[in-house]
Amino acid sequence: MTNKFMNNGEDKVFANKIEKISDFEFNQNVASVFDDMVSRSIPNYHEIHKIIIDLTRRYYKSGKVFDLGCSTGTTMLLMADHFRQNDRPLPEFIGIDTSKPMLEKASQKLNAHGLQNNVELKEESITETKIEDAGMVIMNYTLQFLPMEERLEVIKNIYNGLNENGCFILAEKIICQDEQIDNLLIDLYYDFKRRNGYSEMEISQKREALENVLKPLTPQQQMKMLNDAGFEKSEMIFRWYNFSCYLCIK
Repeated sequence: MTNKFMNNGEDKVFANKIEKISDFEFNQNVASVFDDMVSRSIPNYHEIHKIIIDLTRRYYKSGKVFDLGCSTGTTMLLMADHFRQNDRPLPEFIGIDTSKPMLEKASQKLNAHGLQNNVELKEESITETKIEDAGMVIMNYTLQFLPMEERLEVIKNIYNGLNENGCFILAEKIICQDEQIDNLLIDLYYDFKRRNGYSEMEISQKREALENVLKPLTPQQQMKMLNDAGFEKSEMIFRWYNFSCYLCIK
């Protein structure tokens, strides 16, 4: 389902020795290979897209669709494809990202599939995005990059901007409360990356680059934050080791 909307550039961002590793950025180098990077780095990335399409098919009724941290636009393309195949009117899509290179890739992909009039792309922080008249809000592996002190307000903004019975889909990397289990799951995750062709150096260098910018929560902390933001109906609906997906209904 996903491959026809994904670019084919191979992720070699960390393939060569880097003397001084900087914090990870969604720059031009990353944007050019992002689709390959997430496919090989995030377990069940395509399955999360299938979940989003299932919820679109079974639950979404009306309202704007916000993709917060839209990267190269694949999620919106898949949703639009679903609407077209099922003769449903296309909603108004709004894609938000702080990375100009990512948005440029998204624009190219969306335009190539005739969606330039159905999607509004905005280069801004999701802390500044005004959510309104939303039937669905999606945030795939984005909240984890925000400073801890900003996350609750972002989720409150989502809750307040959703229509009644609107849904929020949140995919995140997580940590475990128990350190021994957490370390085991991290090791299993690195086995997954090795199976997908990443070298020990690539794994090590990317881990160091992400160390200061990606800060995951435990599922318990995440559920509490969702509840504190106003979501009384929230569930973890998918988990693979240290990756999860939550569904919240207003």
